[in-house]
Amino acid sequence: MGRFLKQGRVVIVVQGRYAGRKAVIVKNFDNGTDARPYGHAVVAGVDRNPLKITKSMSKKKVAKRSKVKPFVKVVNYNHLMPTRYNIQDAALKSIGPDSIEKGRRNATRKTVKKAFEDRYNAGKNKWFFTKLRF
Repeated sequence: MGRFLKQGRVVIVVQGRYAGRKAVIVKNFDNGTDARPYGHAVVAGVDRNPLKITKSMSKKKVAKRSKVKPFVKVVNYNHLMPTRYNIQDAALKSIGPDSIEKGRRNATRKTVKKAFEDRYNAGKNKWFFTKLRF
């Protein structure tokens, strides 16, 4: 069987606090590590989606409603559902397993936030930034 949970694959988290949220696999560990002896991945996802924007809104209001709240987390493969979509982003490739340690997590989250907001404002990957309806 081929590997389909690769870097850049958009997945849906199906268990835990972020269940139902879309995320991107940043780094995958198919065979696990010493600390986590099971297949898992570092994912960066959207906790709170940007809000709808209309033509009549001011620039200030548009900027406020275009904000994305991200999350960065290590998730077991059993708790991920892959989609057909991929996102390739250089800013996300710089994130590794060491960047989610306690001291660096906030800085990593800010990097992901900037990358996601840039992608959203550029109009790329519109499906990724919409709320999952189910």
